[in-house]
Amino acid sequence: MHHNKSEEEIFKELGTSKNGLSEEEAAKRLHHYGYNEIREAKKISPLKIFFQQFNSAVVYILIAALVISIFLDETIDAVVIGVILILNALFGFYQEYRAEKAVEALKKLASLKATVIRDGREKEIDAKLLVPGDIIKLVEGDKIPADSRLFELANLQTQEAALTGESTPVKKMLKVLSEKTMLADIVNMVFSGTIVATGKGKAIVTETGMKTEIGKIAKLIEETKIEETPLQKKLNQLGRWLGVLTIFISLIIFIVGIATGGKIIEFFILAVALAVAAIPEGLPAVVTIGLALGSQRMVKRNALIRKLPSVETLGSTTVICTDKTGTLTKNEMTVKKIYANNKIIDVTGAGYEIKGEFLFNNSRVDAAEIELLLKIGALNNDASLNDGNVIGDPTEASLIVSAAKRGLKKEELEAMHKRIDEIPFNSERKIMTTVHEFNGENLAFVKGAPEVVISLCTSIYENGKIRKLREEEKTEILEINKEFGSNALRVLGFAFKTVIGKDRMEKNLIFVGLQAMIDPPREEVKHAIIKCKNAGIKVVMITGDHEITARAIGKEVGLEGKSLTGEQLEKIHNLEEIVESIAIYARVNPEHKIRIVNALKKKGHIVAMTGDGVNDAPALKRADIGIAMGITGTDVAKEASVMILTDDNFASIVNAVEEGRGIYDNIKKFVEYLLSSNLGEILTLFFSILIGLPLPVIAIMILWINLVTDGLPALALSVDPLDPYIMERKPNNPKARIISNVVLIRMFIVGFTMMIGTLAIFKAYNPEMNETNLIYAQTIAFSTLMVFQMFNVLNCRSEFKSLFKVGIFRNMKLWGAILISILMHLLIVYTPLNIFFKTVPLNLIDWIYIVLVSSTVLIVVEIHKFAVAKLRPGFIG
Repeated sequence: MHHNKSEEEIFKELGTSKNGLSEEEAAKRLHHYGYNEIREAKKISPLKIFFQQFNSAVVYILIAALVISIFLDETIDAVVIGVILILNALFGFYQEYRAEKAVEALKKLASLKATVIRDGREKEIDAKLLVPGDIIKLVEGDKIPADSRLFELANLQTQEAALTGESTPVKKMLKVLSEKTMLADIVNMVFSGTIVATGKGKAIVTETGMKTEIGKIAKLIEETKIEETPLQKKLNQLGRWLGVLTIFISLIIFIVGIATGGKIIEFFILAVALAVAAIPEGLPAVVTIGLALGSQRMVKRNALIRKLPSVETLGSTTVICTDKTGTLTKNEMTVKKIYANNKIIDVTGAGYEIKGEFLFNNSRVDAAEIELLLKIGALNNDASLNDGNVIGDPTEASLIVSAAKRGLKKEELEAMHKRIDEIPFNSERKIMTTVHEFNGENLAFVKGAPEVVISLCTSIYENGKIRKLREEEKTEILEINKEFGSNALRVLGFAFKTVIGKDRMEKNLIFVGLQAMIDPPREEVKHAIIKCKNAGIKVVMITGDHEITARAIGKEVGLEGKSLTGEQLEKIHNLEEIVESIAIYARVNPEHKIRIVNALKKKGHIVAMTGDGVNDAPALKRADIGIAMGITGTDVAKEASVMILTDDNFASIVNAVEEGRGIYDNIKKFVEYLLSSNLGEILTLFFSILIGLPLPVIAIMILWINLVTDGLPALALSVDPLDPYIMERKPNNPKARIISNVVLIRMFIVGFTMMIGTLAIFKAYNPEMNETNLIYAQTIAFSTLMVFQMFNVLNCRSEFKSLFKVGIFRNMKLWGAILISILMHLLIVYTPLNIFFKTVPLNLIDWIYIVLVSSTVLIVVEIHKFAVAKLRPGFIG
């Protein structure tokens, strides 16, 4: 602990300064101290994942069959079951390990960032790279990345409930404390894992990783248990229902088989094989794999998923509530207009280039007359600009640039006019105040929402002189502010006063002027909003900006609907009655966001909500999908969210919704493929026994098809490309069953087609049903069932569209999986392995018949899809 030492002692002890460490020294210390991270209690153990594959009811049944086979000297059956068990475990291990790795990769991407000063310059780094001696900058909403001693602060309070259990924010001070001070009373330090509630500060990192206070508390570092997703719960229910039905059918087959003179061991293993085939105990795991791999794809489209179940919800989103600045707009602010000395002045230049001029009626203005306005903008400012790279708020960065166009450099101004006090900006006050030393006086500089700033002013600074500000002049200035806003400009007001003694900083101010900056809409937003409209998703803009500015931007990007201000919202008690007609909410506070979310949810909407500030956290948690900004978002907002936009772009939200729909679709395809194929096998065996035929396939064949052959094509479906028309249908209904009535009917059509085709070809190859041709006919039936499944996987590429519309060759991974499955089948037909599987080689004519019979499942399903499209055209969206 370093709370009982002075700042100078700590700087000396840790070998650092206010300019921070050099990169070279930081690298040495990282090697010495290690990463600033809490060691996870549980790491992925490949061996554990492998052995977990044997921990299921289905595998226990197979092991029992293996033991009984050995006991009854059925060596071949025992060997084959053993091989299939190992292959199944390897396949399951591959899928689960891949999913675990995908989730781990997503966790790393969501890691905490820290603003650090190194070599005298601010930069953002991964928090795990912090070392003792680093200088960190803290602002409202930050999650503190390491235990650190404060040496500079302004109204800094931290929320330390995670560490001390105390819910009240702790006010921080710079005084040296007694060595025996209790943890909850150490007010000159900040601790890893706690949150900056208000204010800001700078601190020296004293402890990192496991040596931090939170690192010492084992219970706080345990991983939270991953809950089942709604889809997994649905599949578990489906699995239990199918399990009971399958066991019932397996028992019937076993009893009827024995009653008709069959061998007990043969029909026992057959019943086991059938149970293994039909109980879809692996389906919930499939959901995790599909969600994890889908989330990795979403990262490439700038959406980082923090909680996997939210991917399912994305596909059901009906309303997206989005911020304006930086999400619908570029957040590349440039000051274009200035109002001062009763003049509207144009500012030339673009972006963060410091080239530009100040023009009035196309003539150059003497910049000296607006120098005070520019100085207030540069000094009442927490952003920094390094070689065009912004650290902090882009709005503030534009003020640094406008001052630089006059030759006023922020660093030089700060050195000349030291900041001695401040009242930080927050969304309720809508202003920020800083106090600076100026020619022997203390001047308070205020910037913020023009209407708030003007309401606090009693005087005006004009052409170097101060005079009283009349009420009609206030109205005129607000009209100019409105005019700027109607041209989609964002406007800030500026004022100052001399502070004497305990004089209130924000009363009786002197108005100086306005600076108006443009923040153009992102080019891709208009197309993304059209996409939302086609997909049945309503887009709502929520902004703290003026209504007139918001409407101008809304019109430009294509938002349709009425607008409402925060002031009007306060007077409305039944918002849900009009909420669906509102497209723009302007001048709102974060608390209003919760009201908007609640009103939309009462109308049955699934709501996605964006946010970046500390006060946005409750609304983000209340929304079905809380979306935090990756660039401008505070750590608090990110932790409250289920998704982070790495580029703060509205189009990325729409892309994420599209991916969410695609992932859900692919999981449904997977489920349909496995269940319809398994149904075909069950019906084939069930009806063969009912009509008195010999078994068309034996137990080992069924096990091979289900645990080896059809696994790869099923997995390839989970990475099927998005349907090009996916955003032209209504959002998914979260209450809908995973298997719709139409799909359920189709599954039975597939099952019966497979059964009829397999039994027909089996009977054709062994019309007399004698023992001589039985193995040959069983090989034919076995191969037919396998090829049926290869055609069926193509059926499942789309729920309602023809395979030929979806694109036969759009998923080449699927074709690769089909090829591998066929090669594995050929391996046990044409190699000495056929002894174990009781198969015999087939000739070319046999394969022609097999393919012709098996292709019927594709033809029948295409007819069914065509009929559904004709009878229920609205069904396919």
